[in-house]
Amino acid sequence: MQPFAEHTLLLVAGSVLLDLIIGDPKWLPHPVVLFGKIIRKAERILNKGYWKKGKGMLLALCLPAAVFITAMFLLKWLYSIHCAAGLCAEIYLISTTMAIKGLKAAALEVYMPLAEGNLSLARKKLSEIVGRDTADLPSGEITRGAAETVAENTVDAIISPLVFAIIGGAPLALAYRAVNTLDSMVGYKNERYHDFGFGSARLDDLMNLLPARLCAFCMWAGSFFIRGMKRRNGWHITWRDAKKHPSPNSGWPEAMTAGLLGIQLGGRNTYSGAVSHRAKLGDAQTSLLPVHIKQSIHIMNGAWVVFLAIYLCLFMLRRI
Repeated sequence: MQPFAEHTLLLVAGSVLLDLIIGDPKWLPHPVVLFGKIIRKAERILNKGYWKKGKGMLLALCLPAAVFITAMFLLKWLYSIHCAAGLCAEIYLISTTMAIKGLKAAALEVYMPLAEGNLSLARKKLSEIVGRDTADLPSGEITRGAAETVAENTVDAIISPLVFAIIGGAPLALAYRAVNTLDSMVGYKNERYHDFGFGSARLDDLMNLLPARLCAFCMWAGSFFIRGMKRRNGWHITWRDAKKHPSPNSGWPEAMTAGLLGIQLGGRNTYSGAVSHRAKLGDAQTSLLPVHIKQSIHIMNGAWVVFLAIYLCLFMLRRI
């Protein structure tokens, strides 16, 4: 059992390091791109006529299962050729399920023009990472959108993939990413996807249930190493407001971020002109400023570093 534990530690450390170094370069094949193409094609075929909810649930189960099985057999074949071939491939595949470098870069692309007063460019960059309308957003609302995105994706694109990689290596991490991609593409409560995306949304909620809460704790623990964080407020706001979010999971990292920064997230958004009101998370102890985007990145980084530290401690205790 010990070699397996050491193998998993190497996979996790290697994949995080690889993501930090190269991120998601366009010249490398990316599984999520393939998942997106499959989902689009399947949705066009299945999301019509009768039994939309059932067909959507079938897709939500079959795609991640197919991804898991395919990755498992691919890696088994590569490991049979040479241990190094299988190890390198698995490290790369796990790294594709994460986006530490990419999330930081995307947030900074909003922060830099916003800090310089270039609202039009900041709105454009924000529109590339959020689904809400951004054309008329003032500076504070741009900050809010970026901070919410960083907080939510700390779970979806960092902590959850790491959790599933530890449990089941690249096959399970990729299966999780397939579920998460399904949710991001069809898990909306609008007329088109209300029934078809039901299964994808519920499965994504289930898989993120533990990682989201673990992420909030890691954010709080990581804040001890970040100057200016309101740690007591973070704990208070998370327990008070996390459950107000329409998602059973997104409220945890968002409320913790709001509490640690002493800002208020949530509120009024518009999607293709339709107004949506979200519960407000946190108390507006200070106005939303561009610097809060950078601070949300620090919280994100603190969370994954603490998570890895906890995992390493558990690994070392297992060896004693």
